[in-house]
Amino acid sequence: MFAHSVLRWLVLISVGLAGLIALRGWLMKRPIIVWERMVAIVALTLCHVQVVLGIIIYSIRFKRYVPPSFAPRDITFWKYEHITMMLLAVILVTVGRVLSKRAVTENAKWKFIAIFYLIAVVLMCFAIPWPGGAMGLNREWL
Repeated sequence: MFAHSVLRWLVLISVGLAGLIALRGWLMKRPIIVWERMVAIVALTLCHVQVVLGIIIYSIRFKRYVPPSFAPRDITFWKYEHITMMLLAVILVTVGRVLSKRAVTENAKWKFIAIFYLIAVVLMCFAIPWPGGAMGLNREWL
């Protein structure tokens, strides 16, 4: 659980940074440098590691099915909303990277990374139970 919480910060920072670097490259219409490409690859890898950890936690915590209408709000959030939004975010990152690899022009590569990664990081921010919020009450930053 602790590793999942700490890795969250690395995922958010790397995906956000890769998205912003790609946005800048796309708007400036400049070629991709190796380290910029590596930031996107590291972000993708961290996302996949985070998903594996999340699925392990999910399988340990939620062994039986409870319909969303009968579950308490916090269980509904963790069991259905959080995992669905996070999986969608990781799918967006993966699709963005795959489309970027297949794109012919440098500008198209930047565009795919920028759009998909930035949408994914916004989705991740909505799915995280931040401390002080309704789902993050009594939760720490790590």
